[in-house]
Amino acid sequence: MAQRIPEDAVHKIQQSVDIVDVIGEYVQLKKQGRNFFGLCPFHGENTPSFSVSPDKQIFHCFGCGAGGNVFSFLMQIEGYEFVEAVRQISEKEGIPLPEEAIQSAAGSSRENRDEDTAEMLKAHDLLKKFYHHLLVNTKEGQDALDYLLNRGFTKESIEQFEIGYALPSWNFVSKFLANRGFNLPLMEQAGLLVKKNDSSDFLDRFRNRIMFPILDHHGNTIAFSGRVLTDEQPKYLNSPETKLFNKSKVLYNFHKARLHIRKHQQSVLLEGFADVISASKAGVEQSVAAMGTALTDEQAKILKRNSAEVIICYDSDKAGLDAALRSARTLSEAGASVKVAVIPDGLDPDDYINRYGAEKFRQDVIGGSMSVMAFKMHYFRRGKNLQNEAERFQYIEQILKEFAELHNPLEQEIYLKQISGEFAISLEVLKERLTEVLRTAERPKEKKEQNKAPAEKPMAPRKRKKLLPAFHNAERMLLAHMLKNKEAAQKVLDTLGLQFNIEEHRVIATYLYAFYEEGTDEKISTFIQRLPNKELMSAVTDIAMIQVNDEPSSAEIQDYMKQILNYPKILDLQEKEAEKNEAERERDFVKAARIAMEIVHLKRSFKQ
Repeated sequence: MAQRIPEDAVHKIQQSVDIVDVIGEYVQLKKQGRNFFGLCPFHGENTPSFSVSPDKQIFHCFGCGAGGNVFSFLMQIEGYEFVEAVRQISEKEGIPLPEEAIQSAAGSSRENRDEDTAEMLKAHDLLKKFYHHLLVNTKEGQDALDYLLNRGFTKESIEQFEIGYALPSWNFVSKFLANRGFNLPLMEQAGLLVKKNDSSDFLDRFRNRIMFPILDHHGNTIAFSGRVLTDEQPKYLNSPETKLFNKSKVLYNFHKARLHIRKHQQSVLLEGFADVISASKAGVEQSVAAMGTALTDEQAKILKRNSAEVIICYDSDKAGLDAALRSARTLSEAGASVKVAVIPDGLDPDDYINRYGAEKFRQDVIGGSMSVMAFKMHYFRRGKNLQNEAERFQYIEQILKEFAELHNPLEQEIYLKQISGEFAISLEVLKERLTEVLRTAERPKEKKEQNKAPAEKPMAPRKRKKLLPAFHNAERMLLAHMLKNKEAAQKVLDTLGLQFNIEEHRVIATYLYAFYEEGTDEKISTFIQRLPNKELMSAVTDIAMIQVNDEPSSAEIQDYMKQILNYPKILDLQEKEAEKNEAERERDFVKAARIAMEIVHLKRSFKQ
């Protein structure tokens, strides 16, 4: 693996960071014994098989086989080059890299970005600062600033979220960027400018709007959303999809909210930027928002991966409740634990906080959130007169279809009793009807499954690992001791050398002997960095996760080596037995007797 940063600098950075802290920003981890476990971010699963070892500073997924150290984790999850992964950790820990490393890494743009992307990022960052300056420091931005302050925004929140203002000019930004040497056609691709019809001129995309910068999950400005000050339409104008900005994969405020989400084990999903800013100001700092569109599968997976619970808190008008129901379904399908907070009086979160205050929002709205099923019961009641027999029947039928989606019989029982009590319908009748609903729902589902193309079939459950032969287990156990203990590795080198039967194990042993020979560092996480590919990293982390004694006995090591050395003899013995049987079938008893003597000698060699 090519390294353009001095090894001692890499080693210092690696020693300064805890892999649990880094991975914990992406995966919700829980301690079990000596290790931490969570749902693997590299493949879909419902049962945690992703393990992180703070002692060894490595990770391994027993489901998909991904494994490595802190640098390889960032490389796999973010697509970084090695240099960029080291830079990320060095910046996080405040450890300066040597000057030559910084210059070397400069050629490889941040997050493996090319020069065009780097220029786009630079322009976005420059404009964010410029728009913010216009809002808070100039008379041109005073009306926009007054508008925000009158809406309940504070100067602190304006600073925190770096809100800005775009001038009501057609070409101020285009000239501003041109004067600073930016390539204007590239700035059009970045979504900051619009090309004038039948002309080589470029116009500003955003004019006379309050500007909300959109950051990616690492804090880089990648887009803007501009809100009008008047009744002009559209109310919000967002950057188009670009090389930097894919709205389906970004959550507004996730970069700032991530630590609070981890602290509370909860994320709060809101509809708009103003709602997020108001909620954060009210102390609900684990707040995020989708990018003005329906919640996507990718966004749902991000929330599920980072929080134990997602609370949806949308506007309480019809559009908001409809959107909440859709988002609840998307999150539930992603496997998230979901609740819904319903705001009274037809208000949105921003208006509610401004009217009733932060504490009431935290306690009554977020604290009073309900289960998804309770929300559905509330949702399907809207606009119905439940005193009317036809409408009451329609409501019960709708809600029974929702009950049929519940996988927990206890939940079904609770909600059925609730309906039974409310409408004076016997529990037995409701159960019978629910059974019919379930049967009806199963038929098209079965037919759909039968007609599915092979590519559409759901992912098969992860297979259990096969039982390994004794020699294979012996090699794994021996390597586990060698990875943990340099002295054990030396004993194996002196006696066994590279006589491992599994090719992959021979390669690992070769790298390990060389690593220990250098003698600079004996940590597994450092050794992993020397391996040439992900496959070997995965194999080593899998073996390193085996729990072995700190200091193995000589007898244990000897026993493993004996099983390994005996395996080729076992193969020879099996071959000789087959030859003897064949000779006997052909009635060549002289040949059979000779082979029998060879078998006796082979068996004696086992004991030796």
